[in-house]
Amino acid sequence: MMSCNYSFSSISPSSKSAFTSPSNFNLNPRLICCSAGGTVAEPKAINATQPLLLDAVRGKEVERPPVWLMRQAGRYMKSYQLLCEKYPLFRDRSENVDLVVEISLQPWKVFRPDGVILFSDILTPLSGMNIPFDIIKGKGPVIFDPLRTAADVEKVREFIPEKSVPYVGEALTILRKEVNNQAAVLGFVGAPFTLASYVVEGGSSKNFTKIKRLAFAEPKVLHALLQKFATSMAKYIRYQADSGAQAVQIFDSWATELSPVDFEEFSLPYLKQIVDSVKLTHPNLPLILYASGSGGLLERLPLTGVDVVSLDWTVDMADGRRRLGPNVAIQGNVDPGVLFGSKEFITNRINDTVKKAGKGKHILNLGHGIKVGTPEENVAHFFEIAKGLRY
Repeated sequence: MMSCNYSFSSISPSSKSAFTSPSNFNLNPRLICCSAGGTVAEPKAINATQPLLLDAVRGKEVERPPVWLMRQAGRYMKSYQLLCEKYPLFRDRSENVDLVVEISLQPWKVFRPDGVILFSDILTPLSGMNIPFDIIKGKGPVIFDPLRTAADVEKVREFIPEKSVPYVGEALTILRKEVNNQAAVLGFVGAPFTLASYVVEGGSSKNFTKIKRLAFAEPKVLHALLQKFATSMAKYIRYQADSGAQAVQIFDSWATELSPVDFEEFSLPYLKQIVDSVKLTHPNLPLILYASGSGGLLERLPLTGVDVVSLDWTVDMADGRRRLGPNVAIQGNVDPGVLFGSKEFITNRINDTVKKAGKGKHILNLGHGIKVGTPEENVAHFFEIAKGLRY
Protein backbone atom coordinates (compact mmCIF):
# COMPACT_ATOMS: atom_id res chain seq x y z
CA MET A 1 0.00 0.00 0.00
CA MET A 2 1.30 3.43 -0.89
CA SER A 3 1.70 5.85 1.99
CA CYS A 4 0.58 9.46 2.03
CA ASN A 5 2.20 12.35 3.87
CA TYR A 6 0.26 15.49 4.69
CA SER A 7 1.50 18.74 3.20
CA PHE A 8 -0.21 21.91 2.08
CA SER A 9 0.11 23.45 -1.35
CA SER A 10 -1.95 24.66 -4.23
CA ILE A 11 -2.41 23.38 -7.75
CA SER A 12 0.12 24.61 -10.23
CA PRO A 13 -0.58 27.64 -12.42
CA SER A 14 -0.71 25.43 -15.50
CA SER A 15 -3.60 23.53 -13.93
CA LYS A 16 -5.47 26.74 -13.21
CA SER A 17 -4.99 28.07 -16.71
CA ALA A 18 -6.94 25.13 -18.12
CA PHE A 19 -10.19 26.76 -17.03
CA THR A 20 -11.74 29.02 -19.63
CA SER A 21 -13.66 30.80 -16.90
CA PRO A 22 -11.63 30.83 -13.69
CA SER A 23 -14.39 32.61 -11.83
CA ASN A 24 -16.51 29.48 -12.04
CA PHE A 25 -14.06 27.41 -10.02
CA ASN A 26 -11.72 27.75 -7.09
CA LEU A 27 -8.66 25.55 -7.34
CA ASN A 28 -6.91 25.92 -4.02
CA PRO A 29 -7.25 22.62 -2.17
CA ARG A 30 -5.14 21.31 0.68
CA LEU A 31 -3.22 18.39 -0.73
CA ILE A 32 -1.69 15.10 0.38
CA CYS A 33 1.54 14.04 -1.34
CA CYS A 34 1.65 10.33 -2.15
CA SER A 35 4.61 8.07 -2.69
CA ALA A 36 3.18 7.21 -6.12
CA GLY A 37 4.27 10.64 -7.23
CA GLY A 38 0.87 12.37 -7.21
CA THR A 39 -1.23 14.19 -4.68
CA VAL A 40 -4.80 14.02 -3.49
CA ALA A 41 -6.88 16.53 -1.60
CA GLU A 42 -6.72 16.33 2.18
CA PRO A 43 -9.91 14.70 3.48
CA LYS A 44 -12.30 16.98 5.28
CA ALA A 45 -13.72 16.33 8.70
CA ILE A 46 -16.15 13.45 8.88
CA ASN A 47 -19.59 14.22 7.51
CA ALA A 48 -21.74 12.48 10.06
CA THR A 49 -24.97 13.14 8.20
CA GLN A 50 -24.64 12.69 4.46
CA PRO A 51 -21.82 11.94 2.00
CA LEU A 52 -21.30 14.46 -0.79
CA LEU A 53 -22.25 11.94 -3.46
CA LEU A 54 -25.72 11.43 -2.00
CA ASP A 55 -26.33 15.17 -1.74
CA ALA A 56 -25.33 15.64 -5.38
CA VAL A 57 -27.58 12.85 -6.62
CA ARG A 58 -30.54 14.28 -4.73
CA GLY A 59 -30.04 17.72 -6.23
CA LYS A 60 -28.88 19.43 -3.07
CA GLU A 61 -26.46 22.34 -3.13
CA VAL A 62 -22.90 21.00 -3.29
CA GLU A 63 -19.56 22.80 -3.57
CA ARG A 64 -18.20 20.51 -6.28
CA PRO A 65 -19.11 17.32 -8.14
CA PRO A 66 -18.34 14.17 -6.13
CA VAL A 67 -15.82 11.85 -7.77
CA TRP A 68 -15.09 8.14 -7.86
CA LEU A 69 -13.83 5.87 -10.65
CA MET A 70 -15.21 2.61 -11.97
CA ARG A 71 -12.73 -0.20 -11.24
CA GLN A 72 -10.86 2.13 -8.91
CA ALA A 73 -10.02 -0.96 -6.85
CA GLY A 74 -8.10 -3.27 -9.12
CA ARG A 75 -5.32 -4.24 -11.42
CA TYR A 76 -3.66 -0.87 -12.00
CA MET A 77 -2.72 -0.59 -8.30
CA LYS A 78 0.57 -2.07 -7.14
CA SER A 79 -0.99 -3.00 -3.79
CA TYR A 80 -3.63 -5.05 -5.62
CA GLN A 81 -1.03 -6.73 -7.83
CA LEU A 82 0.87 -7.83 -4.74
CA LEU A 83 -2.31 -9.27 -3.29
CA CYS A 84 -2.95 -11.17 -6.54
CA GLU A 85 0.44 -12.84 -6.22
CA LYS A 86 -0.65 -14.25 -2.89
CA TYR A 87 -4.22 -15.03 -3.97
CA PRO A 88 -4.06 -15.71 -7.73
CA LEU A 89 -7.68 -16.82 -8.21
CA PHE A 90 -10.19 -14.02 -8.66
CA ARG A 91 -12.95 -15.74 -6.74
CA ASP A 92 -10.59 -16.36 -3.82
CA ARG A 93 -10.25 -12.59 -3.61
CA SER A 94 -13.86 -11.61 -4.35
CA GLU A 95 -15.56 -14.15 -2.07
CA ASN A 96 -13.49 -13.63 1.07
CA VAL A 97 -14.76 -10.97 3.47
CA ASP A 98 -11.34 -9.78 4.64
CA LEU A 99 -9.92 -9.56 1.11
CA VAL A 100 -13.03 -7.86 -0.29
CA VAL A 101 -12.78 -5.20 2.41
CA GLU A 102 -9.04 -4.77 1.98
CA ILE A 103 -9.24 -4.41 -1.80
CA SER A 104 -12.26 -2.11 -1.67
CA LEU A 105 -10.39 0.17 0.73
CA GLN A 106 -7.10 0.26 -1.20
CA PRO A 107 -8.08 3.27 -3.37
CA TRP A 108 -9.94 4.87 -0.45
CA LYS A 109 -6.81 4.91 1.70
CA VAL A 110 -4.71 6.46 -1.08
CA PHE A 111 -7.04 8.72 -3.12
CA ARG A 112 -10.02 9.39 -0.83
CA PRO A 113 -12.72 9.15 -3.52
CA ASP A 114 -16.27 10.26 -2.72
CA GLY A 115 -17.54 6.77 -3.48
CA VAL A 116 -16.12 3.47 -2.20
CA ILE A 117 -17.41 0.63 -4.33
CA LEU A 118 -17.54 -2.98 -3.24
CA PHE A 119 -14.90 -5.22 -4.82
CA SER A 120 -16.92 -7.99 -6.44
CA ASP A 121 -18.24 -9.08 -9.83
CA ILE A 122 -21.64 -8.94 -11.49
CA LEU A 123 -21.52 -12.74 -11.91
CA THR A 124 -21.08 -13.39 -8.18
CA PRO A 125 -24.77 -14.39 -7.68
CA LEU A 126 -24.68 -17.09 -10.38
CA SER A 127 -23.50 -19.96 -8.19
CA GLY A 128 -26.39 -19.30 -5.84
CA MET A 129 -28.77 -19.58 -8.79
CA ASN A 130 -27.44 -23.00 -9.80
CA ILE A 131 -25.34 -21.61 -12.65
CA PRO A 132 -21.74 -22.83 -12.16
CA PHE A 133 -19.08 -20.40 -13.38
CA ASP A 134 -15.55 -19.21 -12.89
CA ILE A 135 -13.46 -16.18 -13.81
CA ILE A 136 -10.19 -17.34 -15.30
CA LYS A 137 -7.13 -15.15 -15.67
CA GLY A 138 -6.49 -14.35 -19.32
CA LYS A 139 -9.88 -15.69 -20.40
CA GLY A 140 -12.48 -13.98 -18.25
CA PRO A 141 -15.86 -15.40 -17.25
CA VAL A 142 -16.62 -19.01 -18.14
CA ILE A 143 -20.09 -20.51 -17.74
CA PHE A 144 -19.60 -24.26 -17.47
CA ASP A 145 -23.11 -25.22 -18.64
CA PRO A 146 -24.53 -22.45 -20.86
CA LEU A 147 -28.30 -22.02 -20.78
CA ARG A 148 -29.91 -22.58 -24.17
CA THR A 149 -33.27 -24.30 -23.59
CA ALA A 150 -36.42 -23.99 -21.52
CA ALA A 151 -35.25 -26.97 -19.48
CA ASP A 152 -31.98 -25.18 -18.72
CA VAL A 153 -33.84 -22.07 -17.54
CA GLU A 154 -36.14 -24.18 -15.40
CA LYS A 155 -33.11 -25.33 -13.38
CA VAL A 156 -32.19 -21.76 -12.40
CA ARG A 157 -32.94 -21.30 -8.71
CA GLU A 158 -34.25 -18.35 -6.79
CA PHE A 159 -31.34 -16.27 -5.49
CA ILE A 160 -31.18 -15.89 -1.72
CA PRO A 161 -28.25 -13.55 -1.06
CA GLU A 162 -28.20 -14.13 2.70
CA LYS A 163 -27.47 -17.80 2.08
CA SER A 164 -25.49 -17.64 -1.17
CA VAL A 165 -23.26 -14.58 -0.74
CA PRO A 166 -23.16 -13.70 2.98
CA TYR A 167 -19.63 -12.36 2.51
CA VAL A 168 -21.04 -9.54 0.38
CA GLY A 169 -23.29 -8.34 3.19
CA GLU A 170 -20.56 -8.72 5.80
CA ALA A 171 -18.08 -6.78 3.66
CA LEU A 172 -20.53 -3.94 3.03
CA THR A 173 -21.28 -3.65 6.73
CA ILE A 174 -17.57 -3.39 7.52
CA LEU A 175 -16.98 -0.90 4.70
CA ARG A 176 -19.78 1.31 5.96
CA LYS A 177 -18.14 1.45 9.39
CA GLU A 178 -14.64 1.97 7.99
CA VAL A 179 -15.61 4.78 5.62
CA ASN A 180 -17.86 6.32 8.27
CA ASN A 181 -19.86 8.56 5.92
CA GLN A 182 -16.75 10.34 4.67
CA ALA A 183 -17.76 8.82 1.32
CA ALA A 184 -20.72 6.85 0.03
CA VAL A 185 -20.41 3.07 0.07
CA LEU A 186 -21.53 1.71 -3.29
CA GLY A 187 -22.83 -1.71 -4.18
CA PHE A 188 -23.56 -3.02 -7.65
CA VAL A 189 -25.38 -5.70 -9.62
CA GLY A 190 -25.61 -6.90 -13.19
CA ALA A 191 -28.70 -6.15 -15.24
CA PRO A 192 -30.89 -9.04 -16.43
CA PHE A 193 -30.02 -8.86 -20.13
CA THR A 194 -26.29 -8.60 -19.45
CA LEU A 195 -26.38 -11.56 -17.04
CA ALA A 196 -28.45 -13.53 -19.54
CA SER A 197 -25.92 -12.75 -22.26
CA TYR A 198 -23.11 -14.26 -20.20
CA VAL A 199 -24.97 -17.42 -19.24
CA VAL A 200 -26.37 -18.05 -22.72
CA GLU A 201 -23.18 -17.23 -24.61
CA GLY A 202 -21.08 -19.19 -22.14
CA GLY A 203 -18.92 -16.18 -21.29
CA SER A 204 -17.91 -12.99 -23.03
CA SER A 205 -18.89 -12.58 -26.67
CA LYS A 206 -18.12 -10.45 -29.70
CA ASN A 207 -21.18 -11.14 -31.82
CA PHE A 208 -23.85 -12.22 -29.30
CA THR A 209 -25.31 -14.67 -31.79
CA LYS A 210 -26.47 -17.21 -29.21
CA ILE A 211 -28.39 -14.74 -27.03
CA LYS A 212 -29.93 -13.14 -30.11
CA ARG A 213 -30.90 -16.51 -31.55
CA LEU A 214 -32.70 -17.24 -28.29
CA ALA A 215 -34.30 -13.78 -28.25
CA PHE A 216 -35.57 -13.90 -31.80
CA ALA A 217 -36.33 -17.63 -32.18
CA GLU A 218 -37.50 -18.53 -28.67
CA PRO A 219 -38.34 -15.27 -26.91
CA LYS A 220 -40.47 -16.97 -24.25
CA VAL A 221 -37.44 -18.88 -23.02
CA LEU A 222 -35.34 -15.73 -22.79
CA HIS A 223 -38.13 -13.79 -21.07
CA ALA A 224 -38.40 -16.56 -18.46
CA LEU A 225 -34.66 -16.23 -17.78
CA LEU A 226 -34.78 -12.45 -17.69
CA GLN A 227 -37.64 -12.57 -15.19
CA LYS A 228 -35.63 -14.79 -12.87
CA PHE A 229 -32.70 -12.40 -13.05
CA ALA A 230 -34.92 -9.36 -12.50
CA THR A 231 -36.49 -10.84 -9.37
CA SER A 232 -33.09 -11.95 -8.07
CA MET A 233 -31.29 -8.68 -8.73
CA ALA A 234 -34.00 -6.63 -7.04
CA LYS A 235 -33.57 -8.88 -4.02
CA TYR A 236 -29.77 -8.52 -4.26
CA ILE A 237 -29.96 -4.73 -4.33
CA ARG A 238 -32.17 -4.68 -1.25
CA TYR A 239 -29.75 -7.02 0.51
CA GLN A 240 -26.80 -4.78 -0.32
CA ALA A 241 -28.68 -1.70 0.88
CA ASP A 242 -29.69 -3.40 4.12
CA SER A 243 -26.06 -4.43 4.65
CA GLY A 244 -24.65 -0.91 4.25
CA ALA A 245 -24.62 0.16 0.60
CA GLN A 246 -25.76 3.78 0.28
CA ALA A 247 -26.20 3.65 -3.50
CA VAL A 248 -26.18 0.78 -6.00
CA GLN A 249 -25.03 0.80 -9.61
CA ILE A 250 -26.69 -1.48 -12.17
CA PHE A 251 -24.39 -2.57 -15.00
CA ASP A 252 -26.15 -3.33 -18.28
CA SER A 253 -22.94 -3.69 -20.22
CA TRP A 254 -24.36 -5.66 -23.13
CA ALA A 255 -27.79 -4.05 -23.53
CA THR A 256 -26.33 -1.75 -26.14
CA GLU A 257 -25.86 -4.76 -28.40
CA LEU A 258 -29.63 -4.55 -28.85
CA SER A 259 -31.42 -2.32 -31.33
CA PRO A 260 -33.71 0.26 -29.69
CA VAL A 261 -36.83 -1.80 -30.38
CA ASP A 262 -35.22 -4.92 -28.91
CA PHE A 263 -33.91 -2.97 -25.92
CA GLU A 264 -37.50 -1.99 -25.23
CA GLU A 265 -38.50 -5.67 -25.16
CA PHE A 266 -35.55 -7.47 -23.58
CA SER A 267 -33.91 -4.96 -21.28
CA LEU A 268 -35.99 -1.89 -20.43
CA PRO A 269 -38.99 -3.68 -18.85
CA TYR A 270 -36.77 -5.71 -16.54
CA LEU A 271 -34.66 -2.73 -15.50
CA LYS A 272 -37.86 -0.83 -14.72
CA GLN A 273 -39.19 -3.80 -12.78
CA ILE A 274 -36.04 -3.88 -10.64
CA VAL A 275 -36.18 -0.15 -9.94
CA ASP A 276 -39.90 -0.20 -9.13
CA SER A 277 -39.45 -3.18 -6.82
CA VAL A 278 -36.51 -1.66 -4.95
CA LYS A 279 -38.16 1.73 -4.60
CA LEU A 280 -41.15 0.15 -2.87
CA THR A 281 -38.96 -0.84 0.07
CA HIS A 282 -36.01 1.56 -0.33
CA PRO A 283 -37.46 4.75 -1.85
CA ASN A 284 -34.43 6.86 -0.93
CA LEU A 285 -31.74 4.50 -2.24
CA PRO A 286 -30.04 6.10 -5.27
CA LEU A 287 -29.82 3.73 -8.21
CA ILE A 288 -27.27 4.33 -10.97
CA LEU A 289 -27.52 2.76 -14.44
CA TYR A 290 -24.47 2.25 -16.61
CA ALA A 291 -24.65 0.87 -20.14
CA SER A 292 -21.50 1.16 -22.23
CA GLY A 293 -22.04 2.55 -25.74
CA SER A 294 -25.52 3.76 -24.90
CA GLY A 295 -25.60 6.85 -27.12
CA GLY A 296 -28.28 5.36 -29.34
CA LEU A 297 -30.46 4.47 -26.35
CA LEU A 298 -29.87 7.48 -24.14
CA GLU A 299 -33.41 8.87 -24.04
CA ARG A 300 -34.73 5.44 -23.08
CA LEU A 301 -32.49 4.98 -20.03
CA PRO A 302 -34.36 7.42 -17.71
CA LEU A 303 -37.54 5.48 -18.46
CA THR A 304 -36.18 2.81 -16.13
CA GLY A 305 -36.75 5.16 -13.20
CA VAL A 306 -33.12 5.21 -12.04
CA ASP A 307 -31.79 8.25 -10.23
CA VAL A 308 -28.52 8.50 -12.17
CA VAL A 309 -27.52 7.63 -15.72
CA SER A 310 -23.82 6.98 -16.17
CA LEU A 311 -22.50 8.04 -19.58
CA ASP A 312 -19.63 6.46 -21.44
CA TRP A 313 -17.06 8.69 -23.13
CA THR A 314 -18.55 8.37 -26.64
CA VAL A 315 -21.35 10.77 -25.65
CA ASP A 316 -20.53 14.46 -25.35
CA MET A 317 -21.39 15.43 -21.77
CA ALA A 318 -23.30 18.54 -22.82
CA ASP A 319 -25.34 16.52 -25.32
CA GLY A 320 -25.94 13.84 -22.71
CA ARG A 321 -27.19 16.36 -20.16
CA ARG A 322 -29.53 17.90 -22.73
CA ARG A 323 -30.87 14.57 -23.97
CA LEU A 324 -31.45 13.12 -20.50
CA GLY A 325 -33.25 16.17 -19.18
CA PRO A 326 -33.18 17.83 -15.75
CA ASN A 327 -34.88 15.13 -13.68
CA VAL A 328 -32.06 12.59 -13.69
CA ALA A 329 -28.53 13.01 -12.38
CA ILE A 330 -25.59 12.11 -14.59
CA GLN A 331 -22.31 10.33 -14.00
CA GLY A 332 -19.13 10.28 -16.05
CA ASN A 333 -17.68 10.50 -18.49
CA VAL A 334 -13.95 11.01 -19.03
CA ASP A 335 -12.35 8.55 -21.45
CA PRO A 336 -10.28 6.08 -19.37
CA GLY A 337 -7.53 6.49 -21.95
CA VAL A 338 -7.11 10.09 -20.84
CA LEU A 339 -5.36 8.77 -17.73
CA PHE A 340 -2.46 7.74 -19.96
CA GLY A 341 -1.99 11.36 -21.03
CA SER A 342 -0.06 14.22 -19.49
CA LYS A 343 -1.25 15.78 -16.26
CA GLU A 344 -2.16 18.95 -18.13
CA PHE A 345 -4.22 16.90 -20.59
CA ILE A 346 -6.01 15.10 -17.74
CA THR A 347 -6.75 18.45 -16.08
CA ASN A 348 -8.18 19.90 -19.26
CA ARG A 349 -10.48 16.93 -19.84
CA ILE A 350 -11.77 17.03 -16.28
CA ASN A 351 -12.50 20.74 -16.60
CA ASP A 352 -14.24 20.26 -19.93
CA THR A 353 -16.42 17.44 -18.57
CA VAL A 354 -17.46 19.31 -15.43
CA LYS A 355 -18.17 22.50 -17.33
CA LYS A 356 -20.41 20.67 -19.82
CA ALA A 357 -22.20 18.78 -17.07
CA GLY A 358 -23.21 22.04 -15.42
CA LYS A 359 -23.73 22.75 -11.77
CA GLY A 360 -25.19 20.03 -9.61
CA LYS A 361 -26.58 16.51 -10.10
CA HIS A 362 -23.29 15.30 -11.55
CA ILE A 363 -20.91 12.59 -10.33
CA LEU A 364 -17.52 12.90 -11.96
CA ASN A 365 -16.28 9.51 -13.14
CA LEU A 366 -14.75 7.80 -16.14
CA GLY A 367 -16.84 6.60 -19.05
CA HIS A 368 -15.68 3.04 -18.33
CA GLY A 369 -13.46 1.25 -15.84
CA ILE A 370 -9.81 2.16 -15.29
CA LYS A 371 -7.56 0.33 -17.74
CA VAL A 372 -4.82 -2.06 -16.73
CA GLY A 373 -1.49 -0.27 -16.81
CA THR A 374 -2.89 3.15 -15.92
CA PRO A 375 -0.19 5.05 -13.99
CA GLU A 376 -1.16 5.43 -10.35
CA GLU A 377 0.29 8.91 -10.23
CA ASN A 378 -2.15 9.93 -12.97
CA VAL A 379 -5.06 8.55 -10.97
CA ALA A 380 -3.80 10.57 -8.01
CA HIS A 381 -3.69 13.65 -10.23
CA PHE A 382 -7.25 12.99 -11.42
CA PHE A 383 -8.51 13.00 -7.84
CA GLU A 384 -6.37 16.01 -6.93
CA ILE A 385 -7.90 18.13 -9.66
CA ALA A 386 -11.42 16.77 -9.17
CA LYS A 387 -11.46 17.40 -5.43
CA GLY A 388 -10.07 20.89 -5.91
CA LEU A 389 -12.91 22.03 -8.14
CA ARG A 390 -15.49 24.47 -6.85
CA TYR A 391 -18.72 25.50 -8.53
